[in-house]
Formats: sequence, structure tokens, C-alpha cells
Amino acid sequence: MKIHQLTTAEALSSLQSGPDGLGAAEARRRLAEYGPNVLERVRGEPMALRFAKGFTHFFAIILWVAAALAFVAEWRDPGQGMATLGFAILGVIVVNGGFSFWQEYRAERALLALQQLLPRNVQALRGGGVAEIPAADLVPGDVVLIEEGSDVPADCRLIGGSGVRVSNATVTGESQPHSRSADPDENDDLLHSRNVLLAGTSLVSGRAKALVFATGSHTAFGKIARLTQQAREPLSPLQREIARLSRIIAALSVALGAVFFVIGSAIGLSFWANLVFAIGVIVANVPEGLLPTVTLALAMGSQRMARRNALVRHLPAVETLGAATVICTDKTGTLTLNHMAAKRLFLGGKWIDPADAKALGAAAEAHPRFFEIAAHCHSAKIGRRHGKPGWLGDPMEIALVELALAAAPGAPRHPQRGEVPFDSERRRMSTLHDTPEGAVLYHKGAPEVVLARCTSAQRGEQAEPFTPEMRDSLRAAVDAMAAQGLRVLAFAFRRAPAAGDPAEMEHGLTLAGLVGLEDPPRPEVPGAIARCREAGIRVIMVTGDHPHTAQAIAREIGLVRSGTPSVITGEQLARLSDTQLQLALDAPEILFARVQADQKMRIVSALKRKQEIVAVTGDGVNDAPALKQADIGIAMGLCGTDVARETADMVLLDDNFASIVAAIEEGRAVFANMRKFFTYILTHTIPELVPYLAFALCKIPLPLTVIQILAIDLGTDTVTALALGAEKPHPEIMRQPPRPRGKGLIDWRLFLRAYGFLGVVEATASMCAFFFVLKSGGWIYGQSLAAQDPLYLQATTACLSAIVVMQVVNVFLCRSAVQSAFRFGLFSNRLLLLGIATEIALILTIDYTPWGNLVFGTAPIPLAAWLAVLPFAAAMLALEELRKWGVRRRFAASRS
Repeated sequence: MKIHQLTTAEALSSLQSGPDGLGAAEARRRLAEYGPNVLERVRGEPMALRFAKGFTHFFAIILWVAAALAFVAEWRDPGQGMATLGFAILGVIVVNGGFSFWQEYRAERALLALQQLLPRNVQALRGGGVAEIPAADLVPGDVVLIEEGSDVPADCRLIGGSGVRVSNATVTGESQPHSRSADPDENDDLLHSRNVLLAGTSLVSGRAKALVFATGSHTAFGKIARLTQQAREPLSPLQREIARLSRIIAALSVALGAVFFVIGSAIGLSFWANLVFAIGVIVANVPEGLLPTVTLALAMGSQRMARRNALVRHLPAVETLGAATVICTDKTGTLTLNHMAAKRLFLGGKWIDPADAKALGAAAEAHPRFFEIAAHCHSAKIGRRHGKPGWLGDPMEIALVELALAAAPGAPRHPQRGEVPFDSERRRMSTLHDTPEGAVLYHKGAPEVVLARCTSAQRGEQAEPFTPEMRDSLRAAVDAMAAQGLRVLAFAFRRAPAAGDPAEMEHGLTLAGLVGLEDPPRPEVPGAIARCREAGIRVIMVTGDHPHTAQAIAREIGLVRSGTPSVITGEQLARLSDTQLQLALDAPEILFARVQADQKMRIVSALKRKQEIVAVTGDGVNDAPALKQADIGIAMGLCGTDVARETADMVLLDDNFASIVAAIEEGRAVFANMRKFFTYILTHTIPELVPYLAFALCKIPLPLTVIQILAIDLGTDTVTALALGAEKPHPEIMRQPPRPRGKGLIDWRLFLRAYGFLGVVEATASMCAFFFVLKSGGWIYGQSLAAQDPLYLQATTACLSAIVVMQVVNVFLCRSAVQSAFRFGLFSNRLLLLGIATEIALILTIDYTPWGNLVFGTAPIPLAAWLAVLPFAAAMLALEELRKWGVRRRFAASRS
């Protein structure tokens, strides 16, 4: 018989296991025999094919054509240096293709390393106790405990649990969840058995105790994975914009090349000379390393985020996060420490301080039922977490258990025989226990839910019928605790029939008392809230807690500063139309309390209709729709469910709201850095084009050869551009409003600054250096110079060197479009210094070594040629500083 057709005892016996799982030694032996519980890695794109793609993209094809034309020109007219040009272009293709592959490989390795920062653990019974172990260490015969919202780690036979419903969509394609029970199933199909939980599926509700019978590639999911080909992810909006920009630049380069070819023909250049002319224009404008540079900038941003406890699962989310205008955040665990403790008790109409040991002991004697409920009505378990013994489960439930142990440490434990688990819709939980007095139902939940099911209240040893005065007193106590920021729960109980469904017994209850639990705010949250306010980012609390509790915490962390914030409960939200909700969101300070999962998603949708870019936090399986609906879904790494983490774009490794703000800062920095290196890369195209324009229109010797253009591109488009992509966030970046939703990486201001200002100054400097050397050597306008004439070689070298010098200055100017270059520390970006050192070493090698002279057609230039460039470098620095000062002044005037 198959395992799902066996009884629970037979299933355990068939795998030589027991209700308490395997011993540690046996588990190690089976792990060695069966191997780790991991799937075979799906074969991705072959490495060789990925390497080849670096040489076949649109830019590379243009360069291949240019190299081919150069070799054809050498064949038709030998001795003109076209072969050298062809080999140089091939060198550029190889260097850029190899560099692109290296960048992509580094980015992929970085992402894989980041994903490993979040190990997936499971709770397993080992040696009679609960141990939290890596899912990879599971073996057949293990007994695991699976909570609502968690993924099933292996193929399992259900042997216990309550309210278990599972979604098999990832394996069977069925969209509707199905109930599961531990009873034997005569169905011959294991995949659709009522007592089987399949690896890769998720528990929608309930708690399960299950026996592992297949792991790794032997699971049904593993067999499917072996047949699955790796799917390509669709391009993100950012990637599509970069690809579109790349095509525009490449098309513009080809068009300019064709225009200059026509100009050359009009002025009487030979066909082959004209061809060289057009090739130079094309090569000068193709930004070969643009796409890999963007990818690496995003990857470096994600690494910086990871160091600040924000793990990015989808790389384009790095940039999107920087544009966030609204954060919808949970309260518990995100704004607070998620470490709860009982702060106040209301028993028999009296207030009790749990910190007073004497008063707590007396309360335990006078109200034993209250503490029995705290000790029994929960889902927490004893086990080991991070190698230490203790309670595992919801912090609120752990706090209640600790309260019961402190009040009555020797109280007996009553066996449980039924349970109705807590869920966000019911907002209550019940457990059924056998006690010396018979069956008793213990019940806890939100006060308004529990009080509605109570007909009496415990007063000493007797229960008294509810009176209006008693209900008013209880409601006042609830409001008083909630106003202090406490989470309030009501406890109730009733004698239960010998048999029956506990869910049908949740009526006619007797109230045992109220407890107020404190979850203090994280100390760093008020500062993070203030930073959001400075950055123009709205923070909206969306919680399931009482409105008074939400308001109290919001005031404590500085989220609410006015006297009367707008507070909308889930009940009120249900009565609002979409239009009314959008209007309500215009309130300067707004909180949502007692909301359900579908309402959270509705809030997100309303904000997006208002053209907001929304980041949303969540931890439960019921938060997955809102996380998916948001522009940026943020899941909790410590207390979040697997479903929430897999739906989210980002995972908080410390569940801390301050980490979201830090990640937004890094996201803004990534966007700003990409604009910086775009400005830097685009600037040098003008001084590379102007020499060809002057050559065609003014009939002078060509100031810059194609080989020298390649030297500039190799010197300025690599380490220095990447260094700008690695800039740290500027201190002022979180004092600026979020960028508009439609703002792209490149706009007319960037083009105007790069092409119309910085590029023009660089072109002027390079052409003046060229003419300075020519005039110093006695050249007269109209005089032609041979390609190997020493004076011509020196003049072109001076033009090349001037561009490099100007780019060294430009890299400091590009660190900010607004802030002065002198505000940045010289050693604040060490990669930038490495890039400059590389640039200087390259130009000196090109100018003053025989090898450099031979390959790049250069000759040593005198010190005077270098000095002639310095005034232009100083002028560019002064003019750009003056422009930035004007921008800052206008900005300050607009804010005053």
C-alpha cells in the first residue's frame, strides 16, 4: 500500500520513525544516504552562449562592421594604417565583451550570495524536542511542524494538526486551496490525496504535523523541476528604457557617420579616406559599456542595501525603491520591537500590575481560569531557536505563556483535544482541553469579538451575568489600555460538552479578564520617520490593532503630530467607495486600524490611482496580495512567512522600519549615480566629434584619429564610469522630494549639460591644444601634413591628452549636478581615485612609450602642451561651479 493509504501508525512504522521524529544520529545517517533536501539546479543558459552575447549585441555588431570595413580598406589601399585600426576595433570588441561578461557574472554571483543571507529553516521533531533546522537537512522519516503561511519543505504525510488547508497550485495547477486531514485515503493518486502535503506548496491555514517521506529531487516538485527549462524574466521598465536609449544612441551614431560620409564626399575626400572618417564618427558615439555598467550599478546598490539589512530579490527594484512616495507599514515588528510583555491586567473589575510579583500571585489564586487560558490557549511550542532553548511562536502568545508561568509556575498542564486556530478574519482562537472538572473551552481574541460572545463575567469564584454597567466598565478598561499603546486581549471560557466541534462552542462564554500587552517602538524608528518626512515620503500605518493602540504608537514615534489625525477602521473602510477612499487619503495624517488583508490591498490600489509609488510591508500569507499589488513589496525576514517573502521584491533581514528608509536612500543613490555616469560618458562625445567636423568644414589636418578615440573610450568609460556608479548616497539626498513617476534617467537638462556645456568646453580645450602644438611647430593654415609627420603626431597627441585631462576634472564635476565638487571628500570614493590613476597611467603610456606611440599614432609632447590645457580645466571647473551656485540659489529662492 502507498503511504497515504496507511494509518498514521503504519505510515510512521513504514519509515522506521515515531511520533517524536528521528534521533540526531539516525538523521545524520539518513542525510548521508539520501543526500540534502535540495532540488537539482535547473540548467540555465550555457556559459559559452552568455559569453558570446557580449559580442553580438547591437553596439558590438556596429563595431564588427566598422572593423570589417577597415580591413577591406587596408586590402584595397595598403599602407594607410587601416589594418591597425581594424585590429584596434577588434580589441575594443574583445575588451568590452569580456568586461561585460565579467560584470554580469559578478552581479549574478553577488545576487546569489545575497539570497543565501536568508536561510530557510523548518521546525522538526528531533530526539523528542522541537529543533529549528535548515530545510536542506530534512530526511525521510523526519516529523515536521508547519505553520500557516509557510511552504511545505518536502513531500509529507499529514499525521496531525487542525484546520489544515493547502494550495497545490505550484504542483497541480489547481487554484483553490484544499482541506487536509490525517485520516487514511483510499485514493490511488498520491498528488490528490487528502493527507499528503507536497513540497513547494504552501499552507493557507491551520497547523500541521507531518511525516517526511520524500526529499529533494525525489519529491513531486523535484521531478517537475527536472523537466522545466529556465524561463526568462521580462524586462523591467528600467531595462526597457536603457535598451531604448541604447538603440537611439546607436542609430544616431550611424546617422552621423552617414552624414559625415556625405560631407567628406562633398569636400573631395577619397572614398577610403572618407570611409575612415565615417568609421571614426560611428566609433566615437557608440557607448559600448552602457548596459553592463547599469547592471553593475544596480548590483552594487543591492549589495549596499544588504549591508543595511534590506535584501533585494529583484534587481530593478533597487532603482524603483528610490522613487517611493508612500510607505504603508505594519505596526507590530516593523515599527515596534515585536517583543511583547504583559503590562496591565483587568481582573474582576480591578487593575493589576504584572510587574508586582505579590499582586500577581494573589491574582493567580483569585482568578485561576484567567491564567489557565494564558497557559493553554496558544500555538507556541518549546524548542530551540538559533541554538538556544526557549519558546517558538507568536511573540504575543509567548508573552502570555510567560505571564502564566510567572503567576502560577507549578500549575498542571491539561491535554488538548481540539483547536480552532486564530486567523485575521475571526480575530479569535479557541482550544478544547480535558481538565479534572471535565472538558473546558479556552478562548481569547479581540475584546469586541470576545465580549460579543460572553453572557457572564468572572467575579472571584463566581460568574455574574453581564449588565450594561459591567460592559461599559470593560469597554472603558479596553479604551484606557489601548490609549496607552497596549494591545488588548480578552480571555473567556466555558464548560464544554464531551464531544463536538470547538468552533460550534464559541458562544455563551464567561469572561475571565483583560490583558494589555506592550510592544515598545524600535528606538531608531522616530528618526527614520523624521527622515521620511524630510524626504517628502508619506508613512501610513496599516494595522490590525485597536485604533487607540495605533494612535498611541503613532504619536510616540512621531508619525502623528496633530491633535486629531484621521483614523479609519476596517469597518468604516468597508463602507467607503473607491472615490471616497481616494479623497480620504488626502488627509495629511491618516491611520488605518482593524483592517483585513483585502482592505490593505484596496488601500494600495487607491494610492496607486493617485499616482503614488507605493512601498508596502507585510509578513503573513494574507499580505501577499497587497505585496504583489504594490510597486515595491517588502516582506519581513525574521517573522515573515515564506509566501510573503517569495511575493515581495525586498526582504527586511531585521524586520526594522529604519532599514526601509536606508534602502530608499540607497535606491535614490543608484538613480542619481546612473545619471552621473551617463553625464560623464556623454560629455566626451562632443570633443570626439568636433575634430571631425573641423576637419570636414575647415580643411585642417584631422585632429583626432579613430585609434585615439578608442583610447579615450577605453580610458574614460571603464573604471571612472563605474566609480561614479559606486558613489555613496549624498547627505542631502533624503532632504529632496521623490522624483516624479515619469522622470527618466536622461532628460533634456542632462543632454544640455553634457552636450551643450561640458562637452563644448572640452572640445574647445582639445582643439586649442591641437592648434597650440601646430603653431608652435610653425604650421600655417592650409598646409597639409603627412600622417607620420612628427608635428602632426604631436598635435593629435595634444588633442587626445587634453580630452583626458578635461575628463579627469569632469569626473569630479559629475559627482553632483547641483552640489559643489569641493563638498566631496577626496577619499570618499576610493574607486574614483583608482579610475583617475588608471586614466593618467594610460595617457602617459600612450604618449611616452614606443609601444603606445606605435599603436595609437602618438608622439611625446612637451610640458608646455600640458600647461596649455590647464586654463581650460580651471575654466570648466569655475564655470560649472558658477552654474551649480545659480541652481542652488534658484532652488533656495523657490523654497523661501
